Amino acid sequence: MRFAAILAFALAAVCGHAPAADELVIGSKRFTESYILGEIVRLAVEGTAAAVHKPGLGNTGIVFAALKAGSIDLYPEYTGTIAREILGMEAVPSIDELNRALARQSLGVAVPLGFNNGYALGMREDLAARLGIRRISELARHPQLKFGLSQEFINRADGWPGLARKYALAHAPLGLDHGLAYEAIAAGKIEVMDLYTTDAKIGRYGLRVLEDDRGYFPRYDALLIYRLDVPARHPQAWRALQGLAGRIDEQRMMRLNAAAEIEGRSFAQAASEFFKETDSAAPRARRGLMAVMFADDFGRLTREHLVLVFASLAAAIVLGVPLGVAAAKIKMCAQPILGAVGVIQTIPSLALLAFLITLLGTIGTLPALAALFLYALLPIVRNTYTGLAGIGPGMRQAALALGFSAPDRLRLIELPLAMPSVLAGVKISAVINVGTATIAAFIGAGGYGERIAAGLALNDNTMLLAGALPAAALAILVQALFEIGERAFGRRWRAGLSSP
Repeated sequence: MRFAAILAFALAAVCGHAPAADELVIGSKRFTESYILGEIVRLAVEGTAAAVHKPGLGNTGIVFAALKAGSIDLYPEYTGTIAREILGMEAVPSIDELNRALARQSLGVAVPLGFNNGYALGMREDLAARLGIRRISELARHPQLKFGLSQEFINRADGWPGLARKYALAHAPLGLDHGLAYEAIAAGKIEVMDLYTTDAKIGRYGLRVLEDDRGYFPRYDALLIYRLDVPARHPQAWRALQGLAGRIDEQRMMRLNAAAEIEGRSFAQAASEFFKETDSAAPRARRGLMAVMFADDFGRLTREHLVLVFASLAAAIVLGVPLGVAAAKIKMCAQPILGAVGVIQTIPSLALLAFLITLLGTIGTLPALAALFLYALLPIVRNTYTGLAGIGPGMRQAALALGFSAPDRLRLIELPLAMPSVLAGVKISAVINVGTATIAAFIGAGGYGERIAAGLALNDNTMLLAGALPAAALAILVQALFEIGERAFGRRWRAGLSSP
């Protein structure tokens, strides 16, 4: 009953922080420009609707799936991506044609923002000059060059596979996070990387953008992709969004990206520059680690992280302990149960999250809780089984001699004897969940991982540490609290044994 009460409380906390039905939910992908555009959209509708921005939800597939499922209402996208990656078209049609194709999915596009952010390949200027490379076609003459490309670009229909065929490139690219690739190319670890043409770091790192001389890449004009019911549900907000049309050109977008990536501003601060009369080019001093760590969002992220950890842990206890008992008591069930929870533990977290998003038809807290619940099962099930299996036959025979029934033996003797092992499994699961919960931010579930995702997008070590250090401190605190609880339980248990 206690475990059920804990679970009910935790789930109530999750539901209490779910977006309200009348909120406009804005999504964004996990790269700097998308974060900033998501914030610009949120600021544009401020005062006309209750709006929430779910930042850094992942790649195109995840964010588009969230839009179709209704988990978000709209997000910034690009015409080339919609045509080739989402709709599988060879050419990039007009906005009217895109709308006709998307209408079958109850989706549409609107509010062209005014700039094209295309894909490109880039090299360090000094290396490109030394090798005489100005065009993508000239890369084929240098098979020794090391390519470092973002994972999404490697797998996109309009990315590496088609580009390699178009230009007869035989290189084997290394998969890298886009933000980290700039550091890698500056250090000489890679020599060619994929770029977004409005990246602020192109000039900072002295990169040459190679000419797409065979015209492979389409235009990627930025606009909003939205659910068709949004204008009717949020008419004032929709009118406000029309005011963004045509207001951001390439140079302005590059300045906004630079505000975050080079000048050390938050995504919200960078977005706010768009609404000022003039863009402020004066760099601001980067905030220190403590200022970033205990920023205004610290309380929200802590609450979200705690809910993710303890709601999933409570559910794992409710199911894991009975499974461990079944494995210990029913010999034919032991290997199937232990094998199943062991196999779940080997599934990569991002792969499991992607599967759960498809299965549950939503992003955010629900699939994150399901994944954490599954990962928490193994230590609890295994330790419950081990604790019960380790009880000597003499203790069971004594219970039989006293006339205890099987349920009474389990409840009054075996489970109390196994409880130190069970609690150790719960402690292990809790500590694992604290760390694993950071991955949940990549599908919009919040928590400290939100800062880690932003830090990766910006290649900002301070932001990364501001997310990693609280998670590590929470893991240490959770472990310490469980150890205190284990010692207190041990004293009470020994006192119970010694009492007449």
